[in-house]
Amino acid sequence: MRNTQRARAGAALLAAAALFTLTACTSAADNGSGDGGAAGGLSDVKVALVPGGAHPYFQPWIEAGEEAAEEFGLGEVIFNETAEWDQTKQNDVINSLVANGYNAFGIFGVSPSDINSTFEKLKGAGIAVGSIASCPAGDENLADFCLSTDTEEAAYQAAVATIEAIGGEGNIVHMTGNNVDSNTQRRITGVERAVEETGGKVTLLQNITDVDTDLATAQKAASDLLAANGAEIDGIVTTAYNPAVASAEAIAESGLPIQLVAIDDDEIILEGIRDGSVYGTVAQNPAGQAYVGSWVLAQLASGACEVADPGVVVDSGSFVVTKDNVETYGDEQRAFAEDTLKKFEDELLTCS
Repeated sequence: MRNTQRARAGAALLAAAALFTLTACTSAADNGSGDGGAAGGLSDVKVALVPGGAHPYFQPWIEAGEEAAEEFGLGEVIFNETAEWDQTKQNDVINSLVANGYNAFGIFGVSPSDINSTFEKLKGAGIAVGSIASCPAGDENLADFCLSTDTEEAAYQAAVATIEAIGGEGNIVHMTGNNVDSNTQRRITGVERAVEETGGKVTLLQNITDVDTDLATAQKAASDLLAANGAEIDGIVTTAYNPAVASAEAIAESGLPIQLVAIDDDEIILEGIRDGSVYGTVAQNPAGQAYVGSWVLAQLASGACEVADPGVVVDSGSFVVTKDNVETYGDEQRAFAEDTLKKFEDELLTCS
């Protein structure tokens, strides 16, 4: 992801033994401070990226984690999906990984209201932990940091784009994810904020939640929506992955003149933008989350750095994609990840 990062990484990423073994740590400065630095300084750092369950959103974590491991000299970055969206089962997976020597965790918690207890236990055992792609519910984050999309802002951007697509007036529907997820509530707030700014010119007919479990659930919801209310709807804004794909398919099949702004960058959505059947989407940055998150976790697990403000929440970026930039938005994602890594390095971490 970053060709120029190698030289700087040599100094910033060198440290001693993993905290899991509770051995003494040495500083990055002790292992070299020039370009390139000493090789293998982070070979004992083993990062586990653990989503809450299987979902297309997390697939870019795999390649980005592998890239981070190679580029920064980490011992390993593993991707381990929980078999089901169940917090107890996710905790079992995490416990098994700890027992197998993983000493740094990037976690998307299944239960936003309960995940802090998992974070607290890991940190109590001297393990570095980041809340990745989702922050805990409420105002307290007991992970070392949270690196996630500012979901309210991303949803706001998507709703603004939808309003532009329908000419600034009319009716829109919002389709999104799990109602108990704090991210979902933030997305609802973002969409409602955009609608309020129209001064009554746009009406939000519905917030439809709990339709991101799987594609089949989303397809039924989109089909039922258009069958019942399609003639009243001018635009649909979707702020979860499966409803975005399902809505694109349903609108195409219905032939209704409904403008769609989606989220994420499934190929169906991108092809729709290219051929004009989808107005736009708001891409997040899952690859950047895994890449930057792995780098930060390596700093913490090695003892080279500490978080200056424990629990800090950092936006991983969101990007409006239309026909104008559908072929180039990846450059924006990579540049944002570069800037985010530098922000951690220069401002958010205190390093020895």
